[in-house]
Amino acid sequence: MEMNRLSKEAVKVTLFDGSIEEVPTGMTIYEILEKKLGKKGMRDVVLARVDGQPRDLFTALDKDCTLEPVYKNEPEALETLRHSTAHIMAEAVKELFPEVKVAIGPAVEQGFYYDFDYKRPFTPEDLKKIESKMKRIIKKGVRFERRDVPIHEAKARFESMGETYKVEIIEELEQEGEKEVSIYSQDGFEDLCRGPHIPHSGYVKAFKLTGVAGAYWRGDESKPMLQRIYGTAFFSKDELKKHLERLEEAKKRDHRRIGRELDLFSIQEEVGPGLVLWHPKGSRIRKAIEDFWRKAHLDRGYEMLFTPHIAKRELWKRSGHLDFYAENMYAPMQIDEVEYQIKPMNCPFHIAVYNSRRRSYRELPLRWCELGTVYRYERTGTLHGLMRVRGFTQDDAHVFCRLDQLDSEIHDILDMTLYVLRVFGFDRYDIYLSTRPDKYVGSEENWECATNALKQALEAQGLEYEIDPGEGVFYGPKIDIKIKDCLDRSWQCSTIQVDFNLPERFDVKYIGEDSHPHAPIMIHRALLGSLERFFGVLIEHYAGAFPLWLAPVQASVLTVTNRQDDWAVEVLQRLKAAGLRAQADLRNEKLGKKIREAQLEKVPYMIIIGDKEAEQGLVSPRRRDGEQLEACSVDEFIKMAKEEIESVFSMAIKGRNQD
Repeated sequence: MEMNRLSKEAVKVTLFDGSIEEVPTGMTIYEILEKKLGKKGMRDVVLARVDGQPRDLFTALDKDCTLEPVYKNEPEALETLRHSTAHIMAEAVKELFPEVKVAIGPAVEQGFYYDFDYKRPFTPEDLKKIESKMKRIIKKGVRFERRDVPIHEAKARFESMGETYKVEIIEELEQEGEKEVSIYSQDGFEDLCRGPHIPHSGYVKAFKLTGVAGAYWRGDESKPMLQRIYGTAFFSKDELKKHLERLEEAKKRDHRRIGRELDLFSIQEEVGPGLVLWHPKGSRIRKAIEDFWRKAHLDRGYEMLFTPHIAKRELWKRSGHLDFYAENMYAPMQIDEVEYQIKPMNCPFHIAVYNSRRRSYRELPLRWCELGTVYRYERTGTLHGLMRVRGFTQDDAHVFCRLDQLDSEIHDILDMTLYVLRVFGFDRYDIYLSTRPDKYVGSEENWECATNALKQALEAQGLEYEIDPGEGVFYGPKIDIKIKDCLDRSWQCSTIQVDFNLPERFDVKYIGEDSHPHAPIMIHRALLGSLERFFGVLIEHYAGAFPLWLAPVQASVLTVTNRQDDWAVEVLQRLKAAGLRAQADLRNEKLGKKIREAQLEKVPYMIIIGDKEAEQGLVSPRRRDGEQLEACSVDEFIKMAKEEIESVFSMAIKGRNQD
């Protein structure tokens, strides 16, 4: 059969413009595209899609197919460039440190990394040497060459090289039934890899190694600790420069550093990794978030639920969490000889409330929300400040509705989601609609109905979205919203998921108009994702300089001398009575020092009180950016502050109406 396929004299290639070319079997993608685009047109082509799948430009075609070029300005091209640069880095490391064993080296969102097993930690001086070696490899224009080999041959090859991590990967592929694997080589360096890659190393125009960190092999603490060298690469030096500037800005905005400097939260080894302690100032912000969240829900017909932190383990078996999330759940505990489980999700509790009595179709929809704290086991190596923790509070909600109500409920949820995000200052996002995977529960009819409801809600809002085919969860389709912060970084926060699974598992029913039982549609919905992670995003988005409505201290009363203390105390009391979060600095220090310290605390308003203000019963407000406002009465300042706060919500509503 292989001989017959290769003996075919020509193949038909349908090109990106719809034209069909008949080319000799074995002709490469590069040759075909160059014939169509010319040498000049090929300058920005990095790889190609064959029948929609990415392929190297020097792939030889041996069957009829469709073919389209992938240009430098496409995300797939940048990912390929970075993956190839990771291989170049691995080659450089092996040349400089021959005893190194290589593990894996993928492209990631902001660049790439490669994991190495070496006898000592890599130093900054080592990274400079590696960069220099990489530049020489890039200058040579070393070609990336692929070959497919039988799996036993690949295993023997990497065993002879002493590359134990590659051997382990090959053995796993062998157990999965793979018969052959692909190996890429460049300049004598060989790596197990699926590809694709750039044609040669000269395509790398700008790169930088950005750091090194420890990483357990396969993320498992019981396995060896490797060294992960991070880097990034671009097609131009200007792009790299801009990226490095963003990285530098990101370091300044790191929520862990700012959280410590502003005394917002801490994570302490004595308490346990991944467990957050909210300090008073951080708790004030959390309360402001929660108060707004609750009001937004109550205004839209939701009711609050409170549920336990543990339940019988049997509940999680029935819900399916033990089947799908067991590795992220903590070990059970014995209570009265019955196994209990600390909760990883809130969903089964909300279903238990629903099933506490018989429901009628007239009651639906039921909209229930909860700020429910859950606990999930995350490996130590994956924990990262507030962004990845083991105990976190989900802003959970579940809607139980009839099929005929699904469209309007999805629309209202989406409308509410975008309003809430705008209030927090996020009006840029990427939206994805994930459709039915290969393995799913529920009927095709219900899947189609739910997917259409999600589509219609997005289109009714005039929102652009991408289809993520087959990436829905097994129990239903979903919308994911990734917000973009001030540095143009994406953060997954909001999700809307339609669920056919849990209502079936728990026999959730309502009595319909026909007096027969029917299964309701269950919608899972989170706006912020988790309070901890969202708080971390807020810290970095605002660099700790929160808008007035969120600031832990909204105004700080500063005296020039002790002569103004009595009036300052009265001002403080009036600010607090008006609902503002205020403090006073009555120390016998110079005013300049007090102002500088308040600015470092990122307090939105400093209320300056000197002899003139004390005598006339006034205050002199100063913004944290240094703008000095005219002296005014306390009531006038309170009115101004409240109008500033209220404008946040009114502008978000205005933005929603414009949408």
